[in-house]
This record gives sequence, structure tokens and C-alpha cells, in this order.
Amino acid sequence: MSRLISALLAMLVLASCGGSYKKPPRNMDNACSILQQRPEYAKAFKSAERRWGVPAHVQMATIYQESKFISDARTPYRFALGVIPMGRQSSAYGYGQALDGTWDEYRRETGRRMAQRDKMKDAADFMGWYMNKTLERNGVPLDNAQHQYLAYHEGQTGYARGSYRSKSWLMRVSADVGRRAEVYEGQLTSCRKYR
Repeated sequence: MSRLISALLAMLVLASCGGSYKKPPRNMDNACSILQQRPEYAKAFKSAERRWGVPAHVQMATIYQESKFISDARTPYRFALGVIPMGRQSSAYGYGQALDGTWDEYRRETGRRMAQRDKMKDAADFMGWYMNKTLERNGVPLDNAQHQYLAYHEGQTGYARGSYRSKSWLMRVSADVGRRAEVYEGQLTSCRKYR
């Protein structure tokens, strides 16, 4: 009997570990390749697109920029005097690099209390929710990956103030996100896995 219980516990532990990927998909420059390797991503993006109206290519380009599709991505450590670890640069975590406070707000507002930042289904839904707030508060269309990314990075208030305008590096990054979204969009139209 104890062997049966041990085997069931081991299966439960193994099953609870599934669903997150610590390594990114190969060939992240090809949306079809990503979805072929991770079919559950396609379901997550479609679900978020239906619920929130944010196109999959915008979600994918933002996730690429934020975490390179690594489920447990975190910001680097800060160091004092170059050697003493002082904690991480921020609380950003997971596919979408959501901050603790923003993630808590999302879970409260949507009622998704069990949502996890390292699960693509939840990260895509979060992104849809957040980008809809950007549309409501700042008038940024859901298919404008470049400006959605700026608001995602700077926050709703920072975007409204135009804080990104003084950050030339961020303007370059957001332009890259916009270009990647266009590439992903073109690829998804011919991708059997996404139709």
C-alpha cells in the first residue's frame, strides 16, 4: 500500500511540474516554429485574443522582448561595490515580466486568483488585460505593438507622461518589437498550427 501511495505522490509531483518551460523554443524568429514546438502557446494566444482582442503577433513579440519565451525569467541582481548582492532589479517575473503589484491587480480584477506568471496561458491573458488598459487609458490600438510595448514597459502613467521619449534605447527596443510583430503576423497567416 505504501508503494502505491509513494507512486501516486511521485506522479502528482511530476504532473505539477509540467506546463512551464525553462528553455526557450528553438528558432524564435519563426512564429510557426514556436507554435509547433509549444502547441499550448497557440491555445493561450488564441484565448487571449478572443477575450481581450490583442492579436497573437503582438503578444508574441512582447513576450519575446520581455523573456525570450523563458517561463521563469527574472531581472538581474543588483550589486553594491560590484560584489555584494542587493536583490533583483525589480519583482518582474515570468513570460511577461509582470511586476508583483501589477500581477496582484490583474488577479483581483479578473478573479483569476490562481494565475501564475510562469504559465503561458496566464501570461497571455495578463498581457491582454494590460494592453486593454493601455487602450482605455491612453488610446493605443491593440495592434500597435510598438506603442503597446512602450506602455507595457513604462506603465500607464509613465506612457501618458511620455517618459519613453527621453529614453532613446527604449525607443529602439520598441521599434524592434514592432518589426518583430510584423514578421510574426506574416508568418502566422501561413501557419497551419495557428489557423
